[in-house]
Amino acid sequence: MFKNQWILPIVGTLLAGLLFFFAFKQSNHPAPLKSLPYFGPRNPSATDSGYHKVGPFVLINQFGDTVREREFEGCIYVTDFFFTTCQSICPIMSNRMANVVDAFGDKPNVKFLSVTVNPEHDSVNVLLDYAKAHGAVKGKWHFCTGAKPHLYELARKGFLLNAAQGDGGPNDFIHTQNFALIDPDQHIRGYYDGTDSLDVLRLIKDIRVLDLETMGKK
Repeated sequence: MFKNQWILPIVGTLLAGLLFFFAFKQSNHPAPLKSLPYFGPRNPSATDSGYHKVGPFVLINQFGDTVREREFEGCIYVTDFFFTTCQSICPIMSNRMANVVDAFGDKPNVKFLSVTVNPEHDSVNVLLDYAKAHGAVKGKWHFCTGAKPHLYELARKGFLLNAAQGDGGPNDFIHTQNFALIDPDQHIRGYYDGTDSLDVLRLIKDIRVLDLETMGKK
């Protein structure tokens, strides 16, 4: 009954070795990363992928500097539209955005853009105070203003954050809690509820996926 007990340790050792071997092989062949979708209409005749691009814009940030789309060339960035006197969703959004900024503080290729929908009130100085209150670092997180018609056209036709018709006139107003994730080619790759902590965690994960995708193209 006991004379074959020596076989059990040998069999156990062999099984452990096989498990280690297969685990090692699997680690050298990781599962493919998920690919983030593209958002917006597609133009098959375009010279690149044909997916919608944000397009050119000209804004003024909290330091009075001009910010154009080329500021984000080669970068991943997240954008939202807010206003400093908002007492409902905007404070939550800005705090959530600050958390995302902190998660990528060591990544110079990840930037952030917050655009006011109330340029009449949100001057450069007002935006600077608001940016300081949220720990914004110069060159990393831009708080921007500009001409209202341009800002509203950018929100609607550039970032596709609002489908309602409007001309950016005195009676026009946009209020959205969504963040948009933009890739280095100016394509929209995701939308996220900036008031939802779980959706913001999803944004952080998707930025990491997009960062790996970007590095794979270099």
